[in-house]
Amino acid sequence: MQYNWQQKDWTSFKYNLSDIEDLLYEFVEQQGRISGMMNVLSEPLQQQSIIDLMVIEAVKNFEIEGEYLSREEVLSSIRNGLGFNRIPQHIKDKRAEGITRLMIDVRTHFAAPLDESMLFNWHQLMMESYLNITKGAYRSGSEPMQVISGAIGNETIHFEAPPSLEVPSLMKGFFSWFNATAPNQVHTILHAPVRAAIAHLYFESIHPFEDGNGRIGRAISEKALSQGVGQPILLSLSSAMEMKRQDYYNALKNAQRNNEITAWIKYFLQTVLFAQKDAKNRVHFTIQKTQFFDQHKSKLNSRQEKVIAKMFDAGVEGFKGGMSAKKYSSITKSSKATATRDLANLVEFGALIKVGEARATRYHLSL
Repeated sequence: MQYNWQQKDWTSFKYNLSDIEDLLYEFVEQQGRISGMMNVLSEPLQQQSIIDLMVIEAVKNFEIEGEYLSREEVLSSIRNGLGFNRIPQHIKDKRAEGITRLMIDVRTHFAAPLDESMLFNWHQLMMESYLNITKGAYRSGSEPMQVISGAIGNETIHFEAPPSLEVPSLMKGFFSWFNATAPNQVHTILHAPVRAAIAHLYFESIHPFEDGNGRIGRAISEKALSQGVGQPILLSLSSAMEMKRQDYYNALKNAQRNNEITAWIKYFLQTVLFAQKDAKNRVHFTIQKTQFFDQHKSKLNSRQEKVIAKMFDAGVEGFKGGMSAKKYSSITKSSKATATRDLANLVEFGALIKVGEARATRYHLSL
């Protein structure tokens, strides 16, 4: 079987836009709604919405690859990077720091052409804490670069990338294509999600790095989307992909066997639309958070305020397992009796909703 890069029409990607016109119209409509929502928010709320989406993007970017980051570490790192912490907080997990610096760079320089130095810098930032990984340089080994799954001795090969020796010339072609198809260039692709879909597939098929290709590929997609809409895109592509991780891998696997990629673009568009709707929900959640504190802050003691803030920091997904008296005690360093009394008080004035009884009692934000 031949992979896409082994076929004669490699990089002459073919697709039928008539099959996805409705999705393209919906993308434009959803983007307008998100921009409208953001425009009516105060600057602090805009900043909070952006931070919340950056946090979920960073966390889910790693979860797709089977790695897990602390949401609190990522949040602190982003606030450090954006200058919102008067005293920068120490970040233990250097992976959180690396992905944060990458994401800020992608947002800050979204309009700039993509080139080798930019890509190498992204890779260096993201892989800095990884041992025995070549950072900020293309892979160079003679062994085949394969995407595999399964136990040793019973592996399934999903994809084999081009030999390392071909990577520099293939990436040179990729940079030329990416920059030539940007807005107002010689071969502009008018629809941002179509260009982002092709960019992701093109890059992942070359698989130029020893590790981190998926994370860099998603950053490239974000850059393409941002260039298309003329501002940093407000969504989490990784979150949408992680929700149905196997669908992502299957769609990518199928697309890497043929250079007719309508099905891949349709999958990618549907994923972007899901991410847009999720972004709207998260912006709305940020508004609810502000309204919540406007309504209840005067009634909260310092312990209650700390716990409520932690519950909101968990985002739309909510505090894992709900809040309990035991968790409350741990967070506030208070006795169980104090925790129970504080939680009952929060339920009484409508800040929390109580679910279950006895040891199974849990509390959730009342929004």
